[in-house]
Amino acid sequence: MASKPAPDATRRSEKSRRAIYAAALSLVAEAGYPKTTVEGIAARAGVGKQTIYRWWSSKADVLLEAFLDLAEQTARPAGHDGDGHETAGIPDTGDLAADLKAVLRATVDELLDPRFDAPARALAAEGVVDERLGRVFVARLLEPQLQLYVARLRSARDAGQIRRDVDPRIALELFVSPLAQRWLQHTGPITYDYTDTLVDYALYGLAPR
Repeated sequence: MASKPAPDATRRSEKSRRAIYAAALSLVAEAGYPKTTVEGIAARAGVGKQTIYRWWSSKADVLLEAFLDLAEQTARPAGHDGDGHETAGIPDTGDLAADLKAVLRATVDELLDPRFDAPARALAAEGVVDERLGRVFVARLLEPQLQLYVARLRSARDAGQIRRDVDPRIALELFVSPLAQRWLQHTGPITYDYTDTLVDYALYGLAPR
């Protein structure tokens, strides 16, 4: 009598992991971060609580990994340069203002996407309280994105489009930080017009031209 093949533990683990990711993201969106629990995530995912604790130490860690996975799954495709060559990160068309406005408009779309909004806010808030989580959130998600701006601004500096003495890592904060603050604190609408204006102010200043 032929024996049945052994269950594929790897496939089963991946299925459970995906179910846990989905459960964590949906619960945070529906109930908010404070009311989301490991027990609730486990129940919705159809796994035992011990399964979650075998892979993660807290609900914050579950949510962080789920959010990073979501970001990776929905990552925007690479752009193209002026010659039609595919590029990694922010496109370099030779027009710095247009390139920055385009990527910030894409960021607006992402910030207004319900799939991202609740978990991103939860992680940003929890990262202020939990220093370890905050460092991981910055290192694994925020800093890689900021480095794309650094590379584009460095290219603009090399092309003579911005001052030679400009530090790209500081310069990017002129438009990224106000957007993040407005989004986090609900101090105004998040729109394309707003981010376009941030770029204009950052590149051209406030003095009369």
